[in-house]
Order: sequence, then C-alpha cells, then structure tokens
Amino acid sequence: MSFQPIFEAHSWDEIKASIYAKTAEDVVRALRTPQRTLEDFKALIAPAAEPYLEQMAQLSHQLTRQRFGNTVQLYAPLYLSNECQNICTYCGFSLDNKIRRRTLSSVEMLQEAAVLKDWGYDHVLLVTGEANQTVGVDYLEKALRTLRPHFAHLSMEVQPLDQADYERLIPEGLNTVLVYQETYHRADYKKHHPKGKKSNFNYRLDTPDRLGRAGIHKMGLGVLIGLEDWRTDCFFTALHLDYLERTYWQTKYSLSFPRLRPAEGLLQPKVEMSDRELVQLICAYRLLNEEVELSISTRESPVFRDHVVKLGITSISAGSKTNPGGYVVAPESLEQFEISDERSPAEIAAMLRRQGYEPVWKDWDATLTALAR
Repeated sequence: MSFQPIFEAHSWDEIKASIYAKTAEDVVRALRTPQRTLEDFKALIAPAAEPYLEQMAQLSHQLTRQRFGNTVQLYAPLYLSNECQNICTYCGFSLDNKIRRRTLSSVEMLQEAAVLKDWGYDHVLLVTGEANQTVGVDYLEKALRTLRPHFAHLSMEVQPLDQADYERLIPEGLNTVLVYQETYHRADYKKHHPKGKKSNFNYRLDTPDRLGRAGIHKMGLGVLIGLEDWRTDCFFTALHLDYLERTYWQTKYSLSFPRLRPAEGLLQPKVEMSDRELVQLICAYRLLNEEVELSISTRESPVFRDHVVKLGITSISAGSKTNPGGYVVAPESLEQFEISDERSPAEIAAMLRRQGYEPVWKDWDATLTALAR
C-alpha cells in the first residue's frame, strides 16, 4: 500500500488546468454542498473563488469553532542541529552554505528546554537538518529520552526515516512527525534538491506511509509555498491527505502552509502568494476537511496572524528561534530562515484571549492516552 500509484495517476499539468478552469458556478456549488470533494476543493482554491472569500471565511470560522471550540494550541520549535548533508536551494542549512555547524548536547538541550518551560510550553517541536552521521536515529533517540520527562508532547521535524526507525522512536515519546514534500512537482523537486538523500523524491513521498504503518499518533503535511504553483501543489497535498485518512484512519493529521522566507543563500520565490490568497487556501482546507488541524507559524506577520487565527487555525507558534541553541545556548548561530512575528509567547497568548480563545500549551495528555488504551 502506497500513495505513489495514486500520485502517478494524476498529471500535474491536467490538475493545474482543471483548477484554473473552475467557474463561479463551481464555487457556488462547492459552498452549498455539505460534503465537499476534491473537485470542490479545486474550485475553492481557484481564482474563480476570490470574490467569495468573505463567505468562505465565515463558513471556515463556523466549522472550526464547531469542531475545535475556542481553543488554540501554542507550540515552539527547539532546533537541535543545523548539520545537513543535503543541498536545498531555499534553506539556510544547505550543505553548500559555508556556515558554522552546531549540534546540541543533552545538557544544552535541557538548557533550551528550560526557557520554553519557563514560558509555559508543554509541547515542543524538535528540528534538525538532515545528516545521518551526526543527527541520525541514535541522536534522535537520545534527544527524546532527554526531553520526554519535561514535556507532555514531543513532535519532530527531521529527515525522513525508515519504518523500523519510527517504530524505535515512538516508544521513546515521539507523538507527531512533520514531513513536508516541499513540492509535488517532480522535476522542480529535483531542481531544488540536487544533492543528498533528500533528492530522492519517491522516498520522501512514501514517508507518510511508513509513519502510518509504524502507528504514529499524528503526522503533519504541507508544501513550501513559492517553489511551484501553489494551487496545484496544495491540491496534491489534499489528495495525499485524503489517501492517508482513508488508509491510516487511526492517525491524526495537521497541515501547514509555509511561505518562503529570507535565509542564507535563498532563492527568490517562483510564485508569489498574497495574504489574501493564503486566507483563501486556509479556508478551502477547512471547508474540505473539518477534522484536520491547521497551523500558522512565525513566518507570517503579526497583523496577518492576528486576523487569520479566527478563520480555521487551530495551532500557532510563538517566540520561535530557528537556530540551534537560539533561546539561550547560542543565540548568535545562523537561523534556518528569518521569522516575521517576534512577539513573545505571553503576548501571543494575550492576543488569543482578547479574541475569545483559550491558549493551550500542550497537544494532548500522554497519561490520558495510556489510560484509554
């Protein structure tokens, strides 16, 4: 069982043409139907849907409140290493960038974690570059063991691993894995990943299947907006999500929509996405899927995040540092990318409360899950 046959059965050019051919009538039909399909999603992300954005936003807000109530989860990344053996045209950690590399020790991990705990976090996202020799499975296992006593929820955004590796890490406290395809355009994927294990498109595409077979609690999907036509890329993300939910129905899912941000050696976006278009995408995802979690990061501006939080967002980062040791150990080390919203977690929590939301500092309680099992 794999997503690859479904992916190969869909032509990028045909999907793109189909999206841009959608009409106002298709959009109205998609808005009126209670059970939306991937064809409806095409209409909702099409240029034809732009005049209907206010209606989409209202529906998205209603559906999100019905399913998730008035809570928004806060999370922060904890960058463990900027070591990387891949060349990626858009990333500050790319192998061809002549930067000082750093990988945190267990003591340094705990120093960074203490800052996040002091801010109130009980949910942390562990991030590394992709370097098997330096930050391979042994290092990740040690990191999970080191941090598990201090957090209720541990997520991870690292190199794709084999199924056996995930099965090894889940008992150590790994709850969630984020793995972004970056782009589903095979040729452009190769152009942006010319060297390293990440250049293997199919291995990355199969990662969610390996996670599902390993029994992960939750996985996150997404593309890097700016590498290719965002509408077509996001259709393939929705197609992938649809397959995964039907195949690994016990797993929870989240989506992110990062736009390219400045970084050392970074290319300019091939496709610019406006704030209005990002709102359209967020609402379209919510109208397609009432259950999926939608996350917005500090890549986006304070003004945008303040306004979009009511339109379908269930998770938001705050106080983020995108460099290893960035909170206290080595604040001068190179960032993976520049953040836009530099407000503290307390300021973000206050913003959420002003809008009638309850900030939640962890994802779920491992003790309750163990009792349920």
